[in-house]
Amino acid sequence: MARRIVYWSPVTRTDTMTQTCTVLVGAADRLPRLKARVNQSDGELLDFLDVDPLRALEAIVKRRPRVIALERLFAASPRGAALINRVKGDRNLVDTEIRVLAHDSEYMRVVPRPSSAAAQAVDQRGTRRAPRFKMAPKVMALVDGKHATLVDLSTIGAQIVSPAALKPNQMIPMTLSDEVGVVKFSAEVAWTSFEIPPNSGARYRAGVEFVEADAMAVEAYCTRHRA
Repeated sequence: MARRIVYWSPVTRTDTMTQTCTVLVGAADRLPRLKARVNQSDGELLDFLDVDPLRALEAIVKRRPRVIALERLFAASPRGAALINRVKGDRNLVDTEIRVLAHDSEYMRVVPRPSSAAAQAVDQRGTRRAPRFKMAPKVMALVDGKHATLVDLSTIGAQIVSPAALKPNQMIPMTLSDEVGVVKFSAEVAWTSFEIPPNSGARYRAGVEFVEADAMAVEAYCTRHRA
């Protein structure tokens, strides 16, 4: 009778379930109760404090979690809204479910995905009273002593992007300068939006309304630097 020799070698199986995770973001005093509400079947649980959303975002981009769970009050804050918008705008995270839940009740909802890309933030006051012009790339203004990108400009207002925090109704000094001249004036912050864009640090987008700015000088600057 012929002998049959069977060669056997171990097969390494990658269990995709071990790759999944849930990212939880909330206040320190609420995280324990929030953890109890998160479904552990969604894999490893990674929790982050609401005061450090950038660390949470770093883990989200790297791990691509199945679920992102956000404490209700954090989700309603500017930082929470920015994190939600950042995730919703990432094509690599289209399969990630964003849940908003409370630590002290059964409240839970799933954040809907937009059918189309969300519109960019627009001026909500003031700057629509005069024609606005989009600025050329990398045109900067000095805002409260710090550089900010000038997105668009009119004779009475502008949209800027700043790494420094800005708040509605805040009065700020502004300077527009180039090789031709310098224009200095005050401005009032009309609206702000906290953002966490891909491959960049956190930033504030804001609409500002000029206070007693030299309209002719601003218009001349706009003509020289618009796109």
